[in-house]
Amino acid sequence: MNIGITASADLRMNKGLLLVAHGSRREASNQEIKDLTMAIRAAAKPRYSIVEYAFLELAEPSIAEGIEQCIQNGAYEIFVLPYLLSAGRHVTRDIPTQVDCSQQEHPGARIRILPHIGAFAGMATLVLSQAP
Repeated sequence: MNIGITASADLRMNKGLLLVAHGSRREASNQEIKDLTMAIRAAAKPRYSIVEYAFLELAEPSIAEGIEQCIQNGAYEIFVLPYLLSAGRHVTRDIPTQVDCSQQEHPGARIRILPHIGAFAGMATLVLSQAP
């Protein structure tokens, strides 16, 4: 039936963005990430149909849970965005290790890690635009 083919094609167009932050014992800090995710979600369509968040440690959901949530919401392709300023151990080792595990569990999904936000080309301009 043609409906199945259309649904399958639509599924492949669903892109997810997973914002990955460090996580904190302080709930207000984690709430900032949740609020940022909501703002990105509101502005992301049609580029990303799914926008979720996850934490490396100290808070939930974990990266694996965030990827799973994206997949459950229909994401075929997931872009993992490390919301970290420098390429320390979390960016170079921890996030890739956790993403690799999730990729093995979901071989049908395409999961890619984007550069961390500190590496963004416009970061200097952003910092200067916010400084008095």
